[in-house]
Amino acid sequence: MTKAFHSSGDVIADRRAGYARMLADGGDHAAAADLLVQALDIVPDWAAGWDMLGLYCEKAGDVAGAISAWRHLEALDDEGVFGAGLKLAAHGAGRAADGTAVSYVEALFDQYAPQFERSLVDRLGYRVPEMLDDLVRQEMALLGIDHFARALDLGCGTGLMGRHLRGKADYLEGIDVSAAMIAETARKGIYDSLQKAELVAALNARRADADLVTAADVFIYCGALPPVLAALVPALRPGGLAAFSLEAHDGPEPLFLRPSLRYAHGVDATRDALVVAGLEILHFETAVLRFDRGAPITGMLIVARRPPVELNAANDGEDGGDVAA
Repeated sequence: MTKAFHSSGDVIADRRAGYARMLADGGDHAAAADLLVQALDIVPDWAAGWDMLGLYCEKAGDVAGAISAWRHLEALDDEGVFGAGLKLAAHGAGRAADGTAVSYVEALFDQYAPQFERSLVDRLGYRVPEMLDDLVRQEMALLGIDHFARALDLGCGTGLMGRHLRGKADYLEGIDVSAAMIAETARKGIYDSLQKAELVAALNARRADADLVTAADVFIYCGALPPVLAALVPALRPGGLAAFSLEAHDGPEPLFLRPSLRYAHGVDATRDALVVAGLEILHFETAVLRFDRGAPITGMLIVARRPPVELNAANDGEDGGDVAA
């Protein structure tokens, strides 16, 4: 599903919206917002128009106007494709729903797929797959692992992470919520299998069959980390590794939603969540993940392991010996 520029169904409204977009491209967001208001007077139920109006108001510094536009949008967009709820939450005017806003993320990356790699790598200096790959290779050497029987790449996108994993895994799976992303990466022949699915649901459908699970800049769209880890850990074989990135913040909150509509996770809260989930932390560092509008985005790079021997199983064996004695 794409949300790029939906026609309003009215020629005059579309023409005014087109002029508004030209003004916005030229930097005059206040004038663009005025023209969008005129278009929406003609077609008040045009969801894409309210989305554009919110964007132009926000860029013009009219946060109240943006919030008003997003409230109209929220009432019209039953599926949440335009992410009105997230936009309201990010500006303190609502509460984000728990978990991934699937319809919004799917539409976002369906639209983004054709220019994804060029925008992310060339323009934003994105190196998370390379950085995670370096950490995985380091842990493989320390643990004496020469390859993985089955690796799972969550939010596989166009295969930026998968191309690093290909030589390390006998069988490599990719999962992504976006059909357009799946189509882009399918042409490259990186993965042995590809699945379009929401990642928590996909993880909950499997049990202890992955030696490695990766997620490069994926959990930043998923909200709270504990439910994700609760699905991830059972999907790992004992001794299996998980390598992933998060955007970071230094505050006391476990997470907050940024205006970018990506979640930032607290460093201390993330460490606690890993331990509570039963994972051993093998590597945990903060680093600059990429740049956004020229500003560095600091995040966390994590490699953790499901213990090779489950504590409960070991204790059960000890208890059984005591009883028998």
